Amino acid sequence: MTGTGSTRGAVATAQRVVVKVGSSSLTTTQGGIDDARVATVVDALAKARASGREVVLVSSGAIAAGLAPLGLATRPRDLARQQAAASVGQGLLMATYTSAFAGHGLRVGQVLLTVDDVTRRSHYRNAYRTLHQLLQLGVVPIVNENDTVATHEIRFGDNDRLAALVAQLVHADLLVLLSDVDGLYDGNPHKPGATRLTDVHSLSDLDGIDIGSTGRSGLGSGGMVTKVEAASIATGSGADVVLASAPEVSAVLAGDPAGTWFHRRAGRRATRLLWLEHATDGRGSLTLDAGAVRAVVERGASLLPAGITAVTGTFTAGDPVDLLDETGRTIARGVVNYDAAELPALLGHSTKELARELGPEYEREVVHRDDLVLLGRPRR
Repeated sequence: MTGTGSTRGAVATAQRVVVKVGSSSLTTTQGGIDDARVATVVDALAKARASGREVVLVSSGAIAAGLAPLGLATRPRDLARQQAAASVGQGLLMATYTSAFAGHGLRVGQVLLTVDDVTRRSHYRNAYRTLHQLLQLGVVPIVNENDTVATHEIRFGDNDRLAALVAQLVHADLLVLLSDVDGLYDGNPHKPGATRLTDVHSLSDLDGIDIGSTGRSGLGSGGMVTKVEAASIATGSGADVVLASAPEVSAVLAGDPAGTWFHRRAGRRATRLLWLEHATDGRGSLTLDAGAVRAVVERGASLLPAGITAVTGTFTAGDPVDLLDETGRTIARGVVNYDAAELPALLGHSTKELARELGPEYEREVVHRDDLVLLGRPRR
C-alpha cells in the first residue's frame, strides 16, 4: 500500500520504544564515528524521553568504529579481526553516546548480549531484569551484540534480529529500524519507477516484491531482507515497526508518515519461541513417527522418547533441534532436554519405563511444548 498517509497515532503514542541504528548511519565510509550522525539520533531520542516515553537504543557500529583506529580500510572477513575491531570500537562508541546523552541530562547503560541471553531461560531472565531495571531508573539502555566473544555459530547474525528480540524482551510498543534507506520499496530504490511502501498490514502484502539484500555502505552485516524478517518477528509479537532512514528518526517518532510502517499483527509471544522460529538453525534433528507428529502439530503436546525414530547431528541439552516427519520435512523446532549421545538408547520407550529402569530424572520430555514452535505455517 502506498501514499502519503496521515499522522500515525499508534506510532506517535507508543510509550516504550526500541530504536535500532545501523553502522552506516553512525560511521564514515572509512570507519570511525561520525559525531554529527550520532547527534541526530541522540537528539531525537532525548526529545522522546523528555516527553515521558521510555527508550532503548540497539546500536550497531562497534566493528565499524574500530576500523580506523586499527588502520583497517574495510570491514575484515575473518572473525578474529572482527572481534578485535569490536573490542576497540565498542569503547569508543559508548564514550560518544555517553557524552551525547549527557548533554541532555541523560545517563546511559551498556548491555552486551549473546544468543544465550535470549534463548536459555536463566540468561533470559537476567537480561529481562537488567533492561527493566535500567528503564525504571531512568537510564537509556544501549544494546549491542557482544561481538568480542560471539562466534559464527552463536551469534544473532545482525542487529535487526537482535532489536526485534529486545523489543519483545522489554515489551515495547514500537520498534524503529534506522538505516541508510528511507523505507521498503517495491523495486530497487536506486532505479527509476520504484515506489516506497508506506504501510504493510500483512506479510502477504509483500508477495511479488523483490526485496534487496544489501545496503550501500558495505559497513554493516544486515540488509533489507533482515529488516523485513525483524519486522515480522516484532509485529508478530505485539509491536508496531517503522523502517526508515536515520535522518528521519524525529519524524518517525512524531508519527509522521516517514518510512514504511509494519502494523502489529498479534499479541506478545515468548522471546525464546520467536528466536526458535526466526533466528536459529537446528543443531541436529529428531525424526518423529506419525503419531508423534499428530501429537505435536495437532494437540500441542510435548515430544516424548517413544515417538522418536531417529537422531541426527551433534547437540547438547539446551540446543535448538529440528523435528522432522517421516518424509524428512521440518515441522517444528524446539529446545532439546537431552544430549544427542543419550537419546538413541531412549527411543521407543515411555517416560514411565525410563524412570523405572534408569531413575526419576529420565521421566521428562525430550522437547517440552513450552520450548517448541511449529514451522511451515502459512504467513498471515
